[in-house]
Amino acid sequence: MKVYTMSFSPTGGTKKILDILAGEFGTPKEMDFSLSGKDYGLYRFEPGDVCLVGAPCFGGRIPKAAIENFTKVRAKGAAAVVVVSYGNRAYEDALLELRKAMEGRGFQVVAAVAAVAEHSITRQYGRGRPDDRDCQDLRFMAKDIRKILLKPDSWSDFYVPGRFPYKEYHTIPMVPETGGSCKGCEKCGALCPAAAIPRDNPRETDRGRCISCMRCVQVCPEHARQVNKLMLFGASVKLRKACSGRKENELYLSSSQWVGFPPV
Repeated sequence: MKVYTMSFSPTGGTKKILDILAGEFGTPKEMDFSLSGKDYGLYRFEPGDVCLVGAPCFGGRIPKAAIENFTKVRAKGAAAVVVVSYGNRAYEDALLELRKAMEGRGFQVVAAVAAVAEHSITRQYGRGRPDDRDCQDLRFMAKDIRKILLKPDSWSDFYVPGRFPYKEYHTIPMVPETGGSCKGCEKCGALCPAAAIPRDNPRETDRGRCISCMRCVQVCPEHARQVNKLMLFGASVKLRKACSGRKENELYLSSSQWVGFPPV
C-alpha cells in the first residue's frame, strides 16, 4: 500500500492535520497542491494507492484554486481520505464538495474528516489547534481509517454532510495590502496559490483572483503585507458568536455511521 498526502494548505493548518493522520500510515510521500502553475496533471494513482487529500474550508466551500489543482490528477480506483480543516466555525458544504471532486477523478473515497485548525484570518478563533486533544482524536481516527483500508471488500457508500447544489462560493473581501517595508523579494508572488500577486510587481494584488488565504502575509520576511486592521476587527466581531465554544473533529467512515469525539 503506497500512501500519499495531497495538501492545499496556504498557511499550514491543513498540513498539520494531514501529518497527524498520516503518522499512522508510516512515511507517506508528501505532495504540495498549493503552488500555482505546477502541472498536477502528471500525477496518476492506481488501485492499492491511498491518498490523504486535504484543503481548508473558506466560507463553507473548498477554495477554487484547490479544486482546480486536485481535479487535474487521475486515479483508477485508488483509495482516498478527504480532509477539510476549518477555523472553529462550520464546514458546511466543503467536505461533500471535496469528496465529490475526488470521486470525479476516479478515487474511491473511503473516509472523510472535518478537523479544526486555527482560523487563517481571525487567528484568535481556534488558536493553537490542532492541540494535544485534537492530536489524540486524529490518531484514533487514523487507526479506524486504516482498518477500513485493509478491508476493501467492505467499502460502501457512506454519509457525508453537505448540500448540493453547494452554497454560492464567495471569497472573503479581505485582500492583504502591501506596506512601505516591501523590498520586492517576490516571495509572496512565487508562493501565492491563486497567482494573484504578479511576480514582477509583488506590491500589487489582483483582487479578483485573491482568495484571502493569507499565505502572503505569513511568508513575507519583512511583514510588509497586512490586512486592513479595521476590516479585521469587523470580521472578528461578526464571527464571534459562530466561532464561540469548542468545535470537535468529526470522522465519516465507509460502512459506518458518524464517529465523533465529544467534549470530555
